Formats: sequence, structure tokens, C-alpha cells
Amino acid sequence: MQVDLKGQVAWVTGGGCGIGRAIAQALAANGAAVALLDINEANVMETAAELKAKGYRARGWKADVTDKERIAQVERESREEFGVCSILINNAGINTAKDRRPVHTYDESDWHKIIAVDLTGVFHCSRAVIPGMLERGGGRIVNIASVAGMVPLRLQSGFVAAKAGVINLSKSMACELGGQGILTNCVAPGSTLTDGTRSLFYGKDGAYSEKAASLIAHIPQGRPGEVEEIAAAVLFLVSPEASYVNGVLLPVDGGWTAGYTRDW
Repeated sequence: MQVDLKGQVAWVTGGGCGIGRAIAQALAANGAAVALLDINEANVMETAAELKAKGYRARGWKADVTDKERIAQVERESREEFGVCSILINNAGINTAKDRRPVHTYDESDWHKIIAVDLTGVFHCSRAVIPGMLERGGGRIVNIASVAGMVPLRLQSGFVAAKAGVINLSKSMACELGGQGILTNCVAPGSTLTDGTRSLFYGKDGAYSEKAASLIAHIPQGRPGEVEEIAAAVLFLVSPEASYVNGVLLPVDGGWTAGYTRDW
């Protein structure tokens, strides 16, 4: 997919690996200068270096999206280097790293950390770049949510709550900012194959694990998504061709949330 993003400056949070890395590659390949933010310094610098080696304009910043002072500093530095941000991809997110539990025994520290990164991080980064977008007369914001914000998944109350919040925050932003030229949309990935999830899907023999096979049985396309497929959806939403798309929630989930029913 090719679109014209020349003259655009894009922020990608969580841009060091996985979905964020694929989005950064797609934006850079289509002409945007890319500012990558990630809490993992090694990952974000490596990804930025790869983009620059291909002749793209890119720079990485180690940044925690929960730290509003650091985000404000990155905004000043990226504006000085590339100009005003015109595309914001709020991709940074986490889920619990511990065993998953029902809400009454859910780890409170996990709750606070997930809400801080997945939801408040969107708030901080949006507040940092929106004034510049207004100065230039518009922009695009794409918030990465999850199908977990659309359907009542069990044993992930912090993640589910945060991603549901991202979805409605996106719609609220679309209503508030659309008249001022800033279009806000939301992408909800389903199960997506990243380096971090590869071992969850595939066993040592290369076949799906038992748990993954059970999950994939609910997906009409019968497979996890690829990070490039999420990036393609984002690329469309920031493209000139999507100039009348605002406040949309776009699931990229292989049909999972369409209501696929298995034979029992």
C-alpha cells in the first residue's frame, strides 16, 4: 500500500518493536519523518537506525509514556529536529506479566501500571502534540486499542478496562477535535503474531500450542494477524484518502469480533 505522507511528521509510541515497529516502517516508507518513542532504549535506537540506514528520516527517544514531563521534552526536541507532529500513533501498551486472575484477586499493581501505560499514556501524548497540530491546521491521531476493549474477555480486568477506555476516549477526541482539522480514529488488533507472542502460539514442533489452537478456533480466518496487517490499517487512516474518516473503531482481527460460532 502506497500513500503520500511527504512533509508529515509522525510520532509512534512503543515504536521499538512489534506492531509499533511495523507502523513506523510503513509511515517512513511512505514519506513521513518518524519520531519513535519506547521505554526500551536498545529496541527504539535499533529500529531508528534501521530506518535511517534505508534513507528515511527517523530518530528514537527513550521515553515512558506515563512520564508527562519526559513526553513534553520529546515534543520540544522532535519539533526542533523534524517540525510539528502531524501524525500521532498511540501504540505503547502492556498487559499483565503475571498469572491472570479474576477481578477480586487481580493484582492491584498490575491494574495501576496497565491503566497508566495503556490509557493515561494516550492522554499524555495526545496533550503534548495536539497544540502543534492545531497550529498547523490539523493532523491525524490513531490510538491502538484491542479487541479486549470490545468484548468481555475474562481474567484481564486491567487490560480490558484500559482498552475500552482508549476506544471511547478516541471517539470523544474525534468529536472535540474533528472540527479543527484533527481526525482521531482507533484500531483494535486481535491476536497478533509478534516476537513476544510467537512462543505463545507455536510449540517446539512448529505447530500451534493447545491453548493457541483453542483461541484460533474462534477466528474465522484461522490464524493470528501479522504486524504488517495492523500497520496497513493505520497507514490507511493517516492517508489523505481517509480525509472523511473520523471517530471510527476499526477491528483488525480476522473476523473474531464478528461473532464467529463454532460447531460443538
